[in-house]
Amino acid sequence: PLGCSNFYGNIANVETTGASERTAKPEGLGYAGGCYLKTITKVANSKCVSPSVVAAVISRESHAGTALKDGWGDHGNAFGLMQIDKRYHQIHGAWNSEEHIKQGTDILCQSINDIQKKFPTWSKEQQLKGGISAYNAGTRNVRTYEGMDVGTTHNDYANDVVARAKFFQRHGY
Repeated sequence: PLGCSNFYGNIANVETTGASERTAKPEGLGYAGGCYLKTITKVANSKCVSPSVVAAVISRESHAGTALKDGWGDHGNAFGLMQIDKRYHQIHGAWNSEEHIKQGTDILCQSINDIQKKFPTWSKEQQLKGGISAYNAGTRNVRTYEGMDVGTTHNDYANDVVARAKFFQRHGY
């Protein structure tokens, strides 16, 4: 349904260190991923998540595909724009397909839902950030709000993705 992109919280209100915002443009959707804007927006809107968050995950995970070899990354364990791990999920669709973005967005939404259940007293924005962290390192890894990035890739995953999402939100996503 249209107009529900803040269902999981407003990305503009999520706290972040912002340290990686300056790297969002050279790494991703500004030039390499603009062709995915329509698909990202369609899928994200159908799942009631902000397109900027999906774009940010794609930017962080695969640099909009430019960091992949034949659609694969993470030493052959993770597939596609959203780097879905074959050890935990069945792979659906081509690496850059709508079906793939839908699967990755479903996993992201499930991660947010899991964090909502685990931390019911957190604000929607805190749960959104926690879900982003869980997308990378699993729900069990998220133990506290302040320490949610400990154990994620480079120990900065959620803060980095939130910074990227804010960038993409300001640039049409």
